[in-house]
Amino acid sequence: MPDQLKLALVGCGAIARYHLDGIKEHAPRIDVTTLIDLDIDKAQAYAEETGGTAFASLDEALEKGDFDAVDIMLPHDLHEASATQCFAAGKHVLLEKPMSFKLSSCERILAAAKAAGTTFMVAENSQYWPEIVKAAEVIESGAIGDIITARAAFTYEFDPYWFKEDQPWRYDKSRTGGGIVIDGGSHWIRPLRIWMGEIDKVVGVIGHPLKQMEGESLTRALLQFKSGKTAVLDAMMIDTVFAPDPWWRITGTKGELTIGTGFEGALHLFDADHRDGQLLMEPRGYSQSFGPELADFAAVVLDGKTPEAGPEQSLGELRTALAIYRSAETGNWENVWD
Repeated sequence: MPDQLKLALVGCGAIARYHLDGIKEHAPRIDVTTLIDLDIDKAQAYAEETGGTAFASLDEALEKGDFDAVDIMLPHDLHEASATQCFAAGKHVLLEKPMSFKLSSCERILAAAKAAGTTFMVAENSQYWPEIVKAAEVIESGAIGDIITARAAFTYEFDPYWFKEDQPWRYDKSRTGGGIVIDGGSHWIRPLRIWMGEIDKVVGVIGHPLKQMEGESLTRALLQFKSGKTAVLDAMMIDTVFAPDPWWRITGTKGELTIGTGFEGALHLFDADHRDGQLLMEPRGYSQSFGPELADFAAVVLDGKTPEAGPEQSLGELRTALAIYRSAETGNWENVWD
């Protein structure tokens, strides 16, 4: 078995910076040999940084490039076509979340992966977010007792960084499949599933205060888990200023865990011995989740390791988002898995 994975970055937009930095910091077994973007200048800039070769199309890269695997970071509506094309070429695939924004499309991608027999992972980086992982360990230790409820608050001031294109695709619902829940909100739903198990049904409302975004920029929902326990999901991306508020609060029979505001929020324990809060982990943050994710992908391909989460796991975030959208229309509780 080779000890290095030759990787192509498919899409050299904003998220590619996080992936490449993560590779440099945590995934030394990955060699970025190929950079692909319709904007050849973007691909060329990363090629100069990595020593790889730039291409303006996936077709050309598959014909002429030297790589074994792809890291697909394209708009949601391009996921199926690009992933299935790479599977047909015998490549290993890491595909940014969501797998797609339609379940039928996800089924076709999964079928193509099975037929190819190559590695397939969906890049849900919150699976590797250091504070999320540590919180799971603390919960497992019994430090807060049995979980009673939780709250996930994706409250994020509008950041033009993610909307830098001349015609930002995230504004277009036909390209995204929705708004903030189906996109960034998945990073808040996955931790709830890690800590509390599978979600059974949801009820929620959506709003559109960020007028330039066609999909929702405000969501408030209740999630009921198969255990019967409930959690709150608040998701807001608004051009305003938010007061400090923990992004996660997990309440148990012995105390609470909080993960603070912002992409570098610390993990604290509040219990009878630490009523003012005990710092359990200094802030490491969101950006430190990408390296372990890419390192896990490399280990799956090179060593046959079992991934931390298989691609089917990502259907839980997608199904939860779609159920919230249905609930916003019907005003009723909607099942996630039926």
